Amino acid sequence: MEPLGTFDIILRVLYQFIPVWIALVILFTVSITFKRKLGLYGKLFDSPIGMVGFALVMFWVFTGIFGAFDLIVTHDPLAQISGMKNKVPGTPLPDPESGEYAWYLLGGDNLARDVFSRMVKGAWVVVQIAPLATLFAFMVGITLGLPAGYYGGRLDTFLSFLANLILAFPVILLFYLLVTPEIVATGVPNYMATVLFVFPIVFVGVLLNSRYYTQPRFRTPLLIAVLGVMLWLYLSLISESGTKIAILPDVLDAFDIPGGILVVFVSVVFVNSPTVFRIVRGLAMDIKTRDYVAAAQTRGEGPWYIMLWEILPNARGPLIVDFCLRIGYTTILLGTLGFFGLGLPPESPDWGSTINEGRKLLSIYLHPALPPALALLSLVLGLNLLADGLREESLRD
Repeated sequence: MEPLGTFDIILRVLYQFIPVWIALVILFTVSITFKRKLGLYGKLFDSPIGMVGFALVMFWVFTGIFGAFDLIVTHDPLAQISGMKNKVPGTPLPDPESGEYAWYLLGGDNLARDVFSRMVKGAWVVVQIAPLATLFAFMVGITLGLPAGYYGGRLDTFLSFLANLILAFPVILLFYLLVTPEIVATGVPNYMATVLFVFPIVFVGVLLNSRYYTQPRFRTPLLIAVLGVMLWLYLSLISESGTKIAILPDVLDAFDIPGGILVVFVSVVFVNSPTVFRIVRGLAMDIKTRDYVAAAQTRGEGPWYIMLWEILPNARGPLIVDFCLRIGYTTILLGTLGFFGLGLPPESPDWGSTINEGRKLLSIYLHPALPPALALLSLVLGLNLLADGLREESLRD
């Protein structure tokens, strides 16, 4: 079987991404058709920069999702095929089995694994961790930042001191300490997860209670149902058999997060939360002096209602922009951790680990490190362009 030429490789790679192209076309068609009814998201499609950024981001989101179901990958990203070590892109398999894809489209790495499939699977690692970790960090930052900015005084002083204490520590060194095996063995990341993962429950509980506190017959069943489900998910997240925190029996444990992913997830939330706290605190201190906040206070609204339903919606523009930028920052941190071999398992196809493995032979073979590096670059670029587009449109809003 003959090796593939450059043009054939490009066509075959584009063909493998057909599910992604279809999903992007459907998403953009529906979004542009109904953009006038979709608020700030719809206005994003009036910004060329925002559309380009959104397309790049959603390309990798769909790649991660479809890759998780093996709709794009050509080989098992962990499988090693004899004779394919460091082979150049387009190299055919020596003896492909029936139904097996006959080429390594982007070549093989130093362990004879398919670079293309590892790049696709690496997108799923990023899609799993970066947005969710950033969302959890925002839950922590908003839950603490709003009362600090609204009430001020000793509460603000105490919470600001804690945030500054964490921010004063070098980020990379802090990450390194949190994900090292010695610290993991003490159970510190599990205890941190127990504390940090409570904040989404607190946030949602206070949000619903402040909104429906005048309708107790509706509010009470709603809180019981929503918080009951969230509490079960919370216990499933933190409970892991064989560790210091094993709360739920296996029959009730909805899912198990691999230890490496949990440690990285907790580390990202812990490092990002103080920065989000300071942003929310500053916005709350500014917005609480506005006339509509005074009007809500005159109506007799409670403090949490004012914070969550008057101040927070009017701070959404800067927070949405920061959310996009922070996902990009988190993606870079994940790549950095993988590059240094921290947190995730060594065989993980995450982009940082793949780049680290490829750089060892970079002077001889470019193809193992180049695809994940370009993938990381394009995703972060897309997030930055998306944030620019959202910032532009939020200023007009």
